[in-house]
Amino acid sequence: MAAVNLTLVTEFILLGLTDRAELKVVLFVLFLLIYTISLVGNLGMLFLIQITPKLQTPMYHILSWLSFVDTCYSSVFAPKMLLNSFVERETISFSACIVQYFLFVSLLTTEGFLLATTAYDRYVAIVNSLLYTVAMTKIVCMVLITGSCVGGFINSLTHTIGLVKLSSCGPNIISHFFCDLPPLLKLSCSDTSMNELLLLIFSGIIAMITFLIVMISYVFIVAAILRIRSAAGRHKAFSTCASHLTAVTLFYGSVSFSYIQPSSQYSLEQEKVVSVFYTLVIPMLNPMIYSLRNKEVKDAVKRAIEMKYFPC
Repeated sequence: MAAVNLTLVTEFILLGLTDRAELKVVLFVLFLLIYTISLVGNLGMLFLIQITPKLQTPMYHILSWLSFVDTCYSSVFAPKMLLNSFVERETISFSACIVQYFLFVSLLTTEGFLLATTAYDRYVAIVNSLLYTVAMTKIVCMVLITGSCVGGFINSLTHTIGLVKLSSCGPNIISHFFCDLPPLLKLSCSDTSMNELLLLIFSGIIAMITFLIVMISYVFIVAAILRIRSAAGRHKAFSTCASHLTAVTLFYGSVSFSYIQPSSQYSLEQEKVVSVFYTLVIPMLNPMIYSLRNKEVKDAVKRAIEMKYFPC
């Protein structure tokens, strides 16, 4: 059978998470709740950081970008998932599929770099506190944030170009709820070994570099915290670091499970469950993690509430 260029496929059929009508209703309510909490939490963090002078520091500037990325990230998937709950045939156009994949990889990679940037910021603040204002200036902070975004863009562009160049024999059914690379590769009758290799190499290198930055930073951070004589000082430092480590563990654990594994061990059913976690649940959890375990954020929330309801 002659291969047909993938661009001739005008739409894809998404099988979603389930084909059972009763479960679709339950998942719609669940995902709507998760998406709503995610939007309120992340946009709330953005607003809170902007209006609170005490939070105008490099650490919270990076966190505001993380909230922005999480808002965009969850919005890539949730609206389409919610809409598809009401249609019998879940479809997505070819162009929308490519755009969704590009945004997904770009934002996912950017989040990984931002988490590593946050670890570096905490390293400078705790290990070299006297040099913090010099080492983490606004310019340095913006360079790190811009570098994270550029890194995400380049990684996404590489995989997207490779995907568009593939050929397909005609099947257009994606056994997933969004356009991810592994299920799209299964539709191609071209040799996808290079795409799989690039996915494994890029994902492995990016994950390894960012994870090493986080781990090395925290080795020095923990050593510095243990040298703090004040129990209150140690508790405050550990509390801040614990929230970040929780976010890092959730993010890298789920993403690594999905992408850093041989294609022979890849399971679409497992991937569906894990992908719900890193596409929807983690963006919802991040603002909770950073706010509930952070005294400065909790104090800022209290002041904001008092200003609104008790202005006098």
